[in-house]
Amino acid sequence: MPPVEYLTENQRVTPDMISGFFVGWPSPPTPEQLIEVMAGSYRRVWAIRDGRVVGYVNALSDGVLNAFIPWLEVHPDHQGEGIGAELVRRVVAELEGMYAIDLCCDPELFPYYERLGFTTFGGAGLRFPEAIRALRANG
Repeated sequence: MPPVEYLTENQRVTPDMISGFFVGWPSPPTPEQLIEVMAGSYRRVWAIRDGRVVGYVNALSDGVLNAFIPWLEVHPDHQGEGIGAELVRRVVAELEGMYAIDLCCDPELFPYYERLGFTTFGGAGLRFPEAIRALRANG
């Protein structure tokens, strides 16, 4: 199997390289929207194999103390190969020096992120569901 190349910039990523992500999303972003999200992120890492995107992670930040990792996704055909763990390792390295690096995920994913060095902290995440409904209605 060809090696995975990890990129921190968008210049070589094109919409035709992206398919099969956002499984189960009611209104998935287009490849163009994903590229736009990644371009607007404080940090990002793409995983590329054979000219196809096989995974990605991004981080949002104030650039001083706090960072948030909203998306980590590995294409279903490439899960279990360590790509996700490598993406997280690389984006965390890009965020070195931050006071806090946080993420939200479903509880069943806690063990995965705990293996990568994350811990739970008191409290819970909150979401404004009207925004999601509005996106679906407009999409």
